[in-house]
Amino acid sequence: MKAIVLSAPGSAEQLRLTELPTPAAQEGEVIVQVKALSINPVDIKTRNGKGMTGRLKDENPIILGWDISGIVTAVGANVTAFKEGDAVFGMVNFPGHGKAYAEYVAAPAAHLALKPDNITHEEAAAATLAALTAWQALVTHAAIKSGDKMLVHAAAGGVGHYAVQIAKYLGAHVTGTSSAANKEFVLGLGADAHIDYKSQRFEEVTGGLDFVLDAFGGDMIERSLEVIRPGGSLITLPTGAVEGLTEKSAAKGINGYHFMVSSNGKDMAILADLLQKGIIKSHVSQVFPLAEIAKAHEQVETGRTVGKVIVRP
Repeated sequence: MKAIVLSAPGSAEQLRLTELPTPAAQEGEVIVQVKALSINPVDIKTRNGKGMTGRLKDENPIILGWDISGIVTAVGANVTAFKEGDAVFGMVNFPGHGKAYAEYVAAPAAHLALKPDNITHEEAAAATLAALTAWQALVTHAAIKSGDKMLVHAAAGGVGHYAVQIAKYLGAHVTGTSSAANKEFVLGLGADAHIDYKSQRFEEVTGGLDFVLDAFGGDMIERSLEVIRPGGSLITLPTGAVEGLTEKSAAKGINGYHFMVSSNGKDMAILADLLQKGIIKSHVSQVFPLAEIAKAHEQVETGRTVGKVIVRP
């Protein structure tokens, strides 16, 4: 099978197209013929020697990627949820070695869900790590409820565009930040208000919030704490940008922390239902062939992608 191997940490040129044996299904796994996969910022960080590099340092070869949508071609022992021919999607083995940049992926059945029949493989692959991050942040951790007031930073991005839609589904009042160019996109997702981060300081135009979802880290954490009410919550997503977060938050009576998404087929099934019903939708901005995965990485690396970037094996 064709696969993309990371030959060494560094630029996108280190992603090499090669031929590898097709994996076999172990107990509890299925083999998925990948029809689409998505690229995330963590892919870029890991390619650069950060992100998941520490977890993958002993793997050889290293195949990046965690988000897939495709067709089950083989079923391992003790798998009852899926059969050959099923269309499935999910985030595979995160945090760990997902090996998604390939034509075939061995995936734990417990990490997958049936793909809704009314969306494409590209839209399904998009709604994996990013949508799971939004769901687990808002539901599992923050327990957002109807009437909560919340701010979503980078609301036009991968996680952000799902977070806005999920928050509205949960009944929250949502303000989203983005550039002015993406204002209508963010409002079209259902956001109640928009802040242009280039011309407005969000802490000057909002406050008393129940929850902030931060995609940046750094000084954005301290600025976000200024707009959250005592007893409210802040979740920041970037790793390595959380030093002192707990103490700074606690000093203001705020629950502030970092969390990392994890593979979860039950959560994927909930997202599948929301996608099936049209409650949430994926925005796919660009699609690249597997041979041009370096270009896909370079696009995500700009930090200006609206929605998601997809690759087709």
